[in-house]
Amino acid sequence: MADLLAHPHTPCVHVDAFHAAVVRVAEGLAVRYRIEGDIDRLRIPPPGRREPGERLWEHTCLELFVASAGAEAYLEFNFSPSGQWAAYAFERYRHGAASSVPDPAIVVRRSPGWLELQAQVPAAAAAKLRLGMSAVIEDETGTLSYWALRHANGKPDFHRAEAFALELE
Repeated sequence: MADLLAHPHTPCVHVDAFHAAVVRVAEGLAVRYRIEGDIDRLRIPPPGRREPGERLWEHTCLELFVASAGAEAYLEFNFSPSGQWAAYAFERYRHGAASSVPDPAIVVRRSPGWLELQAQVPAAAAAKLRLGMSAVIEDETGTLSYWALRHANGKPDFHRAEAFALELE
């Protein structure tokens, strides 16, 4: 398990800790995100239809970026606590389009002190993967904070190579 860190320009006082984990499974990758803090002060979309969504990153959204080691191409997966998801295939930095992906079987658990989201996505069978685990968190006022394993200098940008901070054999 690794800790996600708030971008220095976008803190969120309602989040005390943010953990993320990913493991290989037969179908691809299984991810888990756990936010600890005053969850009732965050805007968490209510459960809805499990279906593809659009522009999920404009609200509370958990994200996974996956690239084979040494490759410019990468995939981005977005998971909303509502049950919606999105997937994008990029040839290189921010150059790509929406991609179809089977239902990632999002499971969300919540209490006043924590929120946990689990999902499964297909992934390349490459021997070594570079991963970026990140999130956009919206608080009760509509303010967004950006969380990642590692942030590049400047404004928040999960697509930058520096954000692919986890290697998975």
